[in-house]
Parts: sequence; structure tokens; C-alpha cells
Amino acid sequence: MDAKRIIKKVAVLGSGVMGSRIACHFANIGLQVLLLDIVPKDAPAGDKKARNKIVDDALAFALKSNPSPIYLKSFAKRITTGNFDDDMPKIADCDWVIEVVVERLDIKQKVFETVEKYRKPGTLITSNTSGIPIHLMTVGRSEDFKKHFCGTHFFNPPRYLKLLEIVPTKDTLSSVVDFLMLYGEKYLGKTTVLAKDTPAFIGNRIGVFSIMSVLHYVDKTGMTVEEVDKLTGPVIGHPKSATFRTNDVVGLDTMVHVANGLAENAPNDEAKELFQIPEFVTGMVKNNWLGSKTGQGFYKKEKINGANQFFAIDLKTLEYKPSQKVKFASLETTKTIDSLKDRLKILFAAKDKAGDFYRSTFYQLFAYSSNRIPEISDELYKIDAAMNAGFGWEMGPFEKWDALGVADTVKAMEALGYKPAQWVYDMLAAGIQSFYKVENGKRLYYDIPSKSYKIIPGTEQFILLDNIRPTHTIWKNSGTTITDIGDGIINLEFHTKMNTIGGEVIEGVNKAITLAEASYKGLVISNEGANFSAGANVGMIFMLAVDQEFDELNMVIKAFQNTMMRVRYSSIPVVVAPHQMALGGGCEICLHADKVVAHAELYMGLVEFGVGLIPGGGGTKEFALRLSDELQEGDIEMNNFRDRFLTIGQAKVSTSAYEAFEHGYLKKGHDVVVISQNRLLAEAKQHCLQLANEGYVQPVPRKDIRVLGKQALGLGYVGANTMYSGNYISEHDVKISQKLAYVMAGADLSQPTLVSEDYLLGLEREAFVSLCTERKTLERIQSILTGGKVLRN
Repeated sequence: MDAKRIIKKVAVLGSGVMGSRIACHFANIGLQVLLLDIVPKDAPAGDKKARNKIVDDALAFALKSNPSPIYLKSFAKRITTGNFDDDMPKIADCDWVIEVVVERLDIKQKVFETVEKYRKPGTLITSNTSGIPIHLMTVGRSEDFKKHFCGTHFFNPPRYLKLLEIVPTKDTLSSVVDFLMLYGEKYLGKTTVLAKDTPAFIGNRIGVFSIMSVLHYVDKTGMTVEEVDKLTGPVIGHPKSATFRTNDVVGLDTMVHVANGLAENAPNDEAKELFQIPEFVTGMVKNNWLGSKTGQGFYKKEKINGANQFFAIDLKTLEYKPSQKVKFASLETTKTIDSLKDRLKILFAAKDKAGDFYRSTFYQLFAYSSNRIPEISDELYKIDAAMNAGFGWEMGPFEKWDALGVADTVKAMEALGYKPAQWVYDMLAAGIQSFYKVENGKRLYYDIPSKSYKIIPGTEQFILLDNIRPTHTIWKNSGTTITDIGDGIINLEFHTKMNTIGGEVIEGVNKAITLAEASYKGLVISNEGANFSAGANVGMIFMLAVDQEFDELNMVIKAFQNTMMRVRYSSIPVVVAPHQMALGGGCEICLHADKVVAHAELYMGLVEFGVGLIPGGGGTKEFALRLSDELQEGDIEMNNFRDRFLTIGQAKVSTSAYEAFEHGYLKKGHDVVVISQNRLLAEAKQHCLQLANEGYVQPVPRKDIRVLGKQALGLGYVGANTMYSGNYISEHDVKISQKLAYVMAGADLSQPTLVSEDYLLGLEREAFVSLCTERKTLERIQSILTGGKVLRN
């Protein structure tokens, strides 16, 4: 990598859906961004506002969109807008210029001609294109331009979809390619995949083939939209949007455009007939039923008698009918199987309509993927990486094939007429039975030219639990595993459903601390689940409350609190590394850590209010403690109290790790954010080691927490009653608010007083258990457990 290259300022040319959001993501990581677009027709010279209308409107629209492209609203200040006519000279100050204009080669070439006039030599220049050949864009450009030019294909939305395809030309310097590969992964948090300059590159070539093969299968067999989406969603490790909902979100016109481009530009593709558009899709495009952007596609939503009703299209008649729930016997048998590998084996062996669908569409995909090597990639792992990061698949084609058994699957594929590439037969003939294997904690892939296994480039710095768990597990129970991650640090991971915290996790936390205190330097708590933790096991709380086992419930909550306090007051450093959802108890364990090393995509919050409770695992106590540490005399006290009170009372959840600082869940100047999820555990381990090596001293339990008593309690009561009078909250919400205020204020003390953590934990536990005796709280918990819906009763 070019060690001297530092990116401080980026220019993004084009502010459409992709350009404005790419600009936001560069701003997310702390860069100054110059966002430019065309001047509107007839905009008068000198009228900056009128001349920047297109770019300003596009950025404003992006910033209002949901989910947000920006980690924190204030980060948008890092973006300066302008237009091509007046502001192009400013790119001379930029270290990287990325072009994101309309997908037309002539327009891109014209933009690059202007760019060349102003960019300083050595500046990176890249194009975000999904289909135009990269090498055609540099025709007529200088040697320095060509050497520093590359394709950088972000997937939409750029903040959330992890794939970034790096597509060099024959002229691109290898140091530029190496820089972009590392920068994209480390600083932008992407899975960077080195692609060849072939039609649709890697992700869309395989992804669109997969979609088109399903569309043709449906056309042939008469399967319904709902049936296909049931089969191609989470049950096989794909996103909830599955096939048809994904098409609606992306837009049928986009999918048709890419498929037509492949049919035209890949004339020697053995499956080119599959890129022909089925009649039902042609009919939908003709009717302008393109999906979400036109209000209807494969699905549509209508308000009938004030309620939303969902419809799905009948692909034979192109008429909409009420969306139906579908069931398959084979899927029912896999409901209790957590392992995707085990589920796939059962589903592909099924003798029903579902099994037929899986075998036909995926065997076809396996064969197609094998035949794309070396055309679109020399290495098989890049195809899997592109599908996982760009399409949200848990396992790519070769990973699924591995899970099913390569040799057995080849025989089954042949029986259906889908023969893989010759290199697969050569691999099996050489006695190699799988595309991947794990060795010494690192994942290796089968390298076709050398017929041997090699480490996946760029992963040397990662610590991935899936790779080290088999050989480095030192203890486990039904819900947790403790792994030695080296250098005297151990890791505790949860693997319950949604990583909820119950008795087995409490046992695991205590065991991990005991082991670390006896024989190790420190403990990290992290996992590789879809979410860090959705919170405490409310099903267990509900059962105890319904059975009126309140003494038992009190003991359970006390055990939870004691465990959180042990996280805080152990003799070794405890670092927590959360990602995605860290709710309720998952948030509380972070609040009590010595340090939090958070992934940027962190949805953190104390959400107990939604089930009629207050945080009972030390969360309410911790907010009172943090409030005490930031308090000043006078009105500031009441403002701070109100802000902390409302954060819990409104069950605020951060939309990023940076917003978690604003809500007070993370500590400014102390906790840290990591953009690349693959580096999260390695970073957490380093921080844990640093704390240990600096001479970690066991903290002393706090007895100096300043609570405000009646003064703050009155504020909480008045606020709740005012909200109730305005019909913003229910009578039961008032009761929960009063309990919350009572704990945070330290009860009804006559004046500000210093109290201990134990005192506050006692108040917290008493309030929590008393709310569990309320019928309306039980109704709220039941609503979450049965339908996943928050009930405001």
C-alpha cells in the first residue's frame, strides 16, 4: 500500500441517490467532502443559491431519508456543496475525486475531461458505475490520470450495504489498487472485493443471474410471489426482503437494465437465455409497476377502512390479490434448527415443492458461479464475499455448496443437468473435498491454479470467533462460549436466540470473570451474531410474574444486577464490543464495562419502558450515577436530570454509535467507535490489553452519588402529568414514569444527598418488581412476546 497517501478531502461529482449518500458516508468517517452537480437551466450567473439548487435539494432529500445515510446530523456540516460550472477548480484541493454522474459513457468522459484540467497529479480518481466498462472511461486521458484511475462500485445504500467492488484497468498502479482495497475495508467499513472489468463486475453478475433464474423458474412452474419470498428469505440466510420484495426496493427498471446489459455485453455467457426478460416482468414495466418508487410492483399496499392491507401480484394475470401466508412442510421441520448449514441440508433434501425449488435454482447458481472463474474472478472467495456483502447473504454460493457437501452435490447437480466447471472435478480428483477450511484460527480458500489452500488476503489482522472457536474454546454452556483469543485475553460470546440474556448468559459472564481473574489479563464480551443482544429474556420475567413468583423474580433481578456490578468491579479489565442491536440488558452490560469498543452501526438503548418496566439490571442506577458525575449547581441540574429521565422514558435508541454518545449510553472521550466490523474484536482486544498493561486497578464501589431527591422527583411527576393531560401518554405510562423518577431522584429525600450504588440498585429492583405486579405491564410484555408489537395501554 502507498504509505504516504492520506485522504483528508474528497470530491463527489454527482448528487443523485448514490452520489449524495456516498458523500454522507465519507462525511461519516470524518472527511471534508465537496459535493458538486450541474447548474439548473436558466439559473442566473452570480445567484449561488439558484445555481446550487440541484445539489442542495439532493443532499437535503438524502439527509431526510430513512434509514439515514449519516451517523449523526451534525456530520453533514462536513459536506460543502457546489456546481460543476463554478466550483470544479476546488477539486485541486481534494485527495480523491469520485464520479457518480448518470450512467452514460459520453457524459462520464466529458466530466473526466473537465476533472483533468483541475485535479493535481497523483490524486485518486474513481468512478462509481454498475455496468459501464471502466477502461472506456479513460480514453483520451493523460498517463497520470490513467495510473490513478479505478472503478469503485458502491452498493446502495452505501452506508449500510458492505460491498465495495474495486475495478482497476490495465493502467492502474498496483499501489493505488492496494490503497483502495485497504482504505475501503479499514476506514469505510466495507468488504472490498477486487473485480475484473467484466459486465456487471462480480456482485451484480451473480446476483442478477440468481434473480433471473428464479423469475424463469416461477414462470415455468407457476409458483406464487409469496411462496418464493418465503423460501428465499431468512430460512436460507438471505435478507427478509427475499427475492420479490428486494426487486420492489431496487426497482424493476434497474433489474431489467442490468439484465439487458448482460444479455447484450456477455454474448458468450452459457446462460445468456436466462437474461431474457420474462413476459410478466415486461408487462409490469409497461404498466410502470416498478416497485416502491411507483407505489406498486410485485407487492402493493393500500389503506382500506383506515388499515393497511397488502396485496401481491398474480404473475399469470397481472392482477393484485390479498397477500397470502404460505407454509411448506419442509420449512416447518427446520424451525427449531439454528444452524444454517444444518437447515440447508434438510431443505435441499426435501421431497416437496420447496425442495424442488432449492435444487433447481441453487444447483443452477452453483454451476454458473463455478463457470465464472476465471472470467470475472480468479478466486472463488471473491464471489462469496460479493454476494454476502452486496446482497446480504449469510453464505455465498460456494459456502452453501460446501455446507451441502461438494462431491455429493456435484452428483445431484449432474442428475438435474447442471454440470459445474472442470476445475471442480479436478479439485475433487486431487482429494480436496471443500472450497474452504480453517487452520490456525484463519480461514483458507481453495486456490484453483495452485490446487492448494491459501489465506484470504486482507484478513490477517482479523480475529473471527467462527475461525478460532473450534480449537480455542475453554468453557461453554447452552448460551455462551468462552474462547482464548491470545495474549492473555479471553472472549465471552452469547449465542441464545437474539442473544437475549437469561440464566445461562448470567452464568457465562460470571464464569468468564472468574476465569480471567484467576489466569488471564482481561476479558472481552463480543459475538458474531446478527445482533449483540436484544436484552433480557422477557419471556422468563413474564412467566415468573404471571405465576406471581415475586420473591423468585426479585432474586433473578438481583442476580442480574450483581453480575453487572461484577463487570464493573472485577479485578481485571472488561471491554464490551457491541454491534447492531444492544437493547435493554445488552445496553446495561455496556454501561458497566471498563470500556466500550462499538461498531459504528450500533442501535443502543434502554427500551424497558416499552414493556411497562424501567431498566432493572443497573441501567437506571447507572444513569443516576452518570448524572451525578456531570451535575453542576442550579438549573443545569434539572436540565440534565430531565434529559437523562427522557432518554429512558422515551426508550430512545441510537441510530449509530455516534448518536449513542449523544444519548449518554457511551462516554465521550472514553469509549471508541470502529467502522470495520471485521476489526471489532481485534480492536477490543487491543484496548483490553492496553488497560491491563497500564496497570489496571480494581475500582472501588461508589458511595458518593449525588441524587436530587424531592426536587427532581417533582420535576418527573409534573412532566408525566403534563404529558398525560395532553394525551401523549397513558395512565400506565404515568405510573412507570413516576417509578423511574423515584429511582433516578434517589427517592423522596428532602434535599440533595450522597448515596451508594447499592442503595440505588435496591430502589431500582423494588420498582422493577412492583411494575411486574401490574396487569397492564403484563399485557405489554405479552404483546411483545406474541406479536413483537409495543402496546401503549
